[in-house]
Amino acid sequence: MPKIAIILGSTRPGRNGEAVANWVFDIARRRTDAEYELVDVADYRLPLLDEPVPPSLGQYSQPHTKRWAEKIASFDGFVFVTPEYNHSTCGALKNAIDYLYAEWNNKAAGFVGYGSAGGTRAVEHLRLVMAELQVADVRAQVSLSLFTDFENFSTFTPAEHKAEAVNTLLDQVAIWSTAMATVRAA
Repeated sequence: MPKIAIILGSTRPGRNGEAVANWVFDIARRRTDAEYELVDVADYRLPLLDEPVPPSLGQYSQPHTKRWAEKIASFDGFVFVTPEYNHSTCGALKNAIDYLYAEWNNKAAGFVGYGSAGGTRAVEHLRLVMAELQVADVRAQVSLSLFTDFENFSTFTPAEHKAEAVNTLLDQVAIWSTAMATVRAA
């Protein structure tokens, strides 16, 4: 059974992402197709990338990097929960991704974005990053609007049909996570 991380990318005080990630996780943990875990980037307290050698070499020197690498290596797939800031993902998530290389390779990913345009531009940027990291990203994604899925731009109140979109996303991530295990084994 694949192990899938739901990664909360925002570290901003008062972040909307915490409610979104918890909602995704609540839906996921009712499923039986994978083991799901909520991973909060904020818990790892990663400074701006401070490793002296490129992550593709796998020579991590910092304790926080080693801890982060061990956590990410333990998963077969990922669901990234990302805000959209200035037409892209947040710096904290991009920084966390950039810390590692091999730990991401040959796994699957899906995306839940939120923002004024549903986080779609942040997701598009993350898709390009995932391609470079040899991650197979799935087609389905969840887009949440600050105008319709949040009350006063801060209280998360998703429409009921959004849960169906989450399940479709999780279906694809679980299937692709299982498939990519054969690639990693080869």
